[in-house]
Amino acid sequence: DSHSALDKVFRESEMLIATHCEDERIIKANYERLKKEKAELTASDHPLVRDEEGCFESSLIAIKFAQKYNSRLHILHISTEKELQLFGNMMPLKEKRITAEVCVHHLHFTADDYEQLGYKIKCNPAIKAAHNKEALWKALLDDRLDVIATDHAPHTWEEKQGVYEQAHAGLPLVQHPLLLMLHYHKQGRISLEKIAEKMSHAVADCFQIENRGYIREGYFADLVVIDNSLPSTVTNENILYKCGWSPLVNFTFPASILSSFVSGN
Repeated sequence: DSHSALDKVFRESEMLIATHCEDERIIKANYERLKKEKAELTASDHPLVRDEEGCFESSLIAIKFAQKYNSRLHILHISTEKELQLFGNMMPLKEKRITAEVCVHHLHFTADDYEQLGYKIKCNPAIKAAHNKEALWKALLDDRLDVIATDHAPHTWEEKQGVYEQAHAGLPLVQHPLLLMLHYHKQGRISLEKIAEKMSHAVADCFQIENRGYIREGYFADLVVIDNSLPSTVTNENILYKCGWSPLVNFTFPASILSSFVSGN
């Protein structure tokens, strides 16, 4: 919230600066207004508290600082249609000074899902109205959004319970993002090549991770072997998270992961 502190960070840092952009002043004002209107907030109020304006204003400020000092800026967890006007696709990723990421849950869920899933999908930035999801998909495919990520946050089941103020924000996702994208591939929404680009190649390029992100001689063998014709269903028994739950329980993917290799192991 301190512009003087931000100015110092952007002025002095020679490294990539990654920001989670939400304006706390706007969030606090929204919360206080809603509390006056209704005695108790619910999960469906979360995108009204952490709204599109709060995301946009914060992202705009970060970008203005980055442009002022030609900083290398990466904005995490883009969740709104309005923010997408701030990003371009006129140059290759390796030449961009400002890049952006979208999370799998913002590509999959919408505010309509709060009715069924409640605090299971409470996260920051909030999952918002459906028009945002459609805009995020369009921006991902035309390269205004550079990376697909998870923002994996494995809160315990107990931490997700209680009233609005007590239920923690965040959901466990790192086990299923590839399967989720293969679901959308099956629907004809994204190609296998684009999945590999946004979840592997672009990540290595964006963060300058040496010898990873591509299948090349001399590179670390980080590989996933899939069966694209073998469906798999998320159950409480096959969740690998120590927190023991997932908002995707009972969801059936059209594919299965057979093996994962990290550095050849």
